[in-house]
Amino acid sequence: MKMHENSMFAVLLRSPWWVSFAVAAITIALSRLVLAKFDYHEAYSVFIALPFIVIGCVALWRNLRTPNAARVAARLDALRSLSWEDFSGAIEAAFRHEGYGVNRLGRAGADLELTRAGRVSLVACKRWKVARTGVEPLRELEAARLAQEAQECIYIAAGEITDTARAFAAGKNIRLLLAAELVNFLPK
Repeated sequence: MKMHENSMFAVLLRSPWWVSFAVAAITIALSRLVLAKFDYHEAYSVFIALPFIVIGCVALWRNLRTPNAARVAARLDALRSLSWEDFSGAIEAAFRHEGYGVNRLGRAGADLELTRAGRVSLVACKRWKVARTGVEPLRELEAARLAQEAQECIYIAAGEITDTARAFAAGKNIRLLLAAELVNFLPK
């Protein structure tokens, strides 16, 4: 089940955590005014605001898990200093931790093959140190996916991705694992 991206709860999940708590407080205040003539109106008011409180807690939890910009930069610098063997080993371990079977590939365009629940995914991560990635490595990954008949692709980079490359990735449904998401994905 997927929430519509423009629903009120989806918007609140993307907003700062305190916005949901502010909406909950306003909801409690307004519902107490409307329900003032009923017994237990305080409990009903909190019950009415409960979805906003839950969304606020989820947003706060996500905020606490997201590293700040300085920490992301420090971790990315540490990742860039790794050798290919160390970096690929960390990527393999992270995917195994997520429940994937991992195989190294010796083909152009893709470095790893992931399998889980009968689905095959290809991962390109050999160019993780490049400061700015264009569309060509993504084209190679897509060609490898077509040749191997894999269901999805993941491109991993510690640097930036050009707008053209982002548009290509979105059009071909290639998942980009970059910056803060990469830092969160890899073990400490």
